[in-house]
Amino acid sequence: MTYTPHKPPIAESPDQLRARIPGWGVDSDPSDRPSVPKLQFQKDLTGARWEFPDRQPEKWPRERSIEHKFLTPVFGTAQPPKGLSGVIRRFSYARYSEGRAAHWLLLMLADRVDAVEEHLKSFATSHPDNPITETGIKAEFTHHGISSRIGRKRTDLVHQPLDPFVVAGPWVAAAGAAIAGGRALVRSLVH
Repeated sequence: MTYTPHKPPIAESPDQLRARIPGWGVDSDPSDRPSVPKLQFQKDLTGARWEFPDRQPEKWPRERSIEHKFLTPVFGTAQPPKGLSGVIRRFSYARYSEGRAAHWLLLMLADRVDAVEEHLKSFATSHPDNPITETGIKAEFTHHGISSRIGRKRTDLVHQPLDPFVVAGPWVAAAGAAIAGGRALVRSLVH
């Protein structure tokens, strides 16, 4: 069993594996391997002072994989799941195994949703995100960005015309949505 100081049982003996798999164990001769003494299980030198490690307390229900019996004894707590991205993460862990692409695609979607949530949240602070300095647009003009591309055979020149749309597009779309929402709110209050 995992997380215990005991050596797990061997499914097949080396002789059985050698008989079943041609070439198995060619490096098992101790005279050929200088690391063999380090690989020997020595019960008194494992360093484990516990039968099972103390479990870290859960401050909120953690997302856990459906193929594991329980949550690992130690886990990260720096970014608790929150908002819509947290709902997507919990759904991914509750519904899909880690071996399924849907699990990982949902986690990537949750990361993108979290980024949008953080951008929107920044507008409610005294220091909102600054797309001009934080995306490197300003550095293009102050650190010879354009001259480093002229006359060079750089691969990033192919997608350079799309960069303004990729960088500014979400900001323009968010501003348009905010203006449309504001107009709809004003219309509903006036009528």
